[in-house]
Amino acid sequence: MKINILQLLDGAKQAKGITVIIDVFRAFSLEAYLISQNAKLIIPVASQQLAYDYKEKDPSILLIGEREGKILPGFDFGNSPSQVEGMDFSDKVIVHTTSAGTQGLTSASQADEILTGSFVNAKAIADYIKSKNPEEVSLVCMGWMASTPTQEDTMCAQYIKSLIEGKEYTLDFDLLKQTSGAKFFDPCQQDVFPQRDFDLCTRVNVFDFVLKYENGKIIKIGRV
Repeated sequence: MKINILQLLDGAKQAKGITVIIDVFRAFSLEAYLISQNAKLIIPVASQQLAYDYKEKDPSILLIGEREGKILPGFDFGNSPSQVEGMDFSDKVIVHTTSAGTQGLTSASQADEILTGSFVNAKAIADYIKSKNPEEVSLVCMGWMASTPTQEDTMCAQYIKSLIEGKEYTLDFDLLKQTSGAKFFDPCQQDVFPQRDFDLCTRVNVFDFVLKYENGKIIKIGRV
């Protein structure tokens, strides 16, 4: 099995085989929480305008997303797991757009299969890939706004790779607090990047399901 670690939007476009689009802070951590909180359907889209179009056709749809980390005008929620923590999304259809993660999903046109990636279900992702035993795996780190690599996404890719290969890997979340996760500890940015989001996004293997992107929507494989 060949495992490639790729970066950013170009990486998503080049990805082949089973592809994991990784966005730890915060898109695909959030989607896992939404599914665990009974969301009926998640539709990831690249375009802000497309999200508005969905809402116009069906006002019951919830819009969740951001640009530069900030909630978009007219959206119901930002890209924040702590903002929706404890809420029940039963029967809710969610359209989700972000600066990095959802861009990667919609750009991975050469992939055989597309999964979302984050720490909260990393072991489930690795187990799923091992069960499929593909010739090639692409782990794509989407970074900040799909244009700048970030420590958390690369760390997550290395962790998933180590799980697939059965090797030891030490997660250093203290390093994240000093680097790409520092914004969550900045008192001046708590309205956009609350510290609770860091805590929720760095919970490891709390869900045993995989999220697959197929036919423009997120499908859950496994148990909550």
